[in-house]
Amino acid sequence: MAETAKPRHIMLVAGETSGDALGGPLMQAMKKLSPVPLTFSGVGGERMLAEGMESVFPMTDIAVMGPKEIIARLPLILKRMRETSNHALETRPDLIVMIDAPEFTHNVARRIARKAPEIPIIDYVAPTVWAWRQGRAKAMAKKFRRVLALLPFEPQFFAAHAGLECVYVGHPAIERVPEEGAGKAFRDRHGIPHEARLLAVLPGSRTNEVNRLTDLFGETLAVLARALPDLHAVVPTVPHVRETVRAKTADWPVRTVLTEGEAEKFAAFDAADAALAASGTVALELGLARVPMVIAYRSDPVTAFAIGRMLKVPSVVLPNLILDRPSIREFLGDHCKPEDLAAALVPLLKETPERKAALADLEEMRAIMGTGGEAPSIRAARAVLDLLPGK
Repeated sequence: MAETAKPRHIMLVAGETSGDALGGPLMQAMKKLSPVPLTFSGVGGERMLAEGMESVFPMTDIAVMGPKEIIARLPLILKRMRETSNHALETRPDLIVMIDAPEFTHNVARRIARKAPEIPIIDYVAPTVWAWRQGRAKAMAKKFRRVLALLPFEPQFFAAHAGLECVYVGHPAIERVPEEGAGKAFRDRHGIPHEARLLAVLPGSRTNEVNRLTDLFGETLAVLARALPDLHAVVPTVPHVRETVRAKTADWPVRTVLTEGEAEKFAAFDAADAALAASGTVALELGLARVPMVIAYRSDPVTAFAIGRMLKVPSVVLPNLILDRPSIREFLGDHCKPEDLAAALVPLLKETPERKAALADLEEMRAIMGTGGEAPSIRAARAVLDLLPGK
């Protein structure tokens, strides 16, 4: 019986808040599915601690971003790498799950795999090796037994490039879709007429993105407003760039609503007719919310040149990669011009064949990603427990 069975020890390592957000639900799902008791140790944040994690040290010690912060804390980070790998070698868990943060977790996995190759190690969240530096896939095969993928095209890539088993479990964005009726309530709340056209504008969540794109997006709205006099805009934003966005959108030529918070963001998506967004995960969120979109991105010339040389995929837009065709129009670098962005958006803001085709493509993407099925955390838990030795 499960009540008298010997507990199995699973070690998990998350290096940042996004990993903790995956790790907590994963632990909860594993406890639900496992026929035997489980104990957890490793490194985690609040959500993982709440599920019974015994963390070797506070996750905040390694949850750093940006070169300056990493360099300043490098001695501590290297110490925490040693402590994490030593914990695995001392406690000999039945299985290890490394969650995202590859700069930290992959280094720890390499140390453990070298000294204790019998312990299965799983990588949860495949790094974007398919986009650039594809050779890293073979290096991953030397330390990981299985990879859990958030995107449906990743298993085929890892099989072809590294002979590494990869299981598609689904992206957490699948569960972050607008509630029914959220868009109507959003328009009522913000005084946006139901017959008015509403464009969601998303210039990014980093300060440099906001500075590069917000003025461009405002100029695009000026062009659109001449063709669509009833146009309104909504800009979902985050606290650390809120005041910058507020200042830059103050003189936009259409009535603009600024919002904060996940619930308001997804309600805005449900209310919007189309979107103009920076490249990133938001394109996936918009697609899952059935919002036709145009993607634009500018970076500094050196970064743009380097990315252009390294990029191995035909698009930077995730829905295009999932659909394996250029469904969503993207304008990068010098191609980001207000007139061109507006021309691409107008058909999406009207009842046109282009809008109908865009909506059909997004429904296809949703089906490929498995919306409406099992939660990604349940799929991930099953893929992890399947590798427990002697299960």
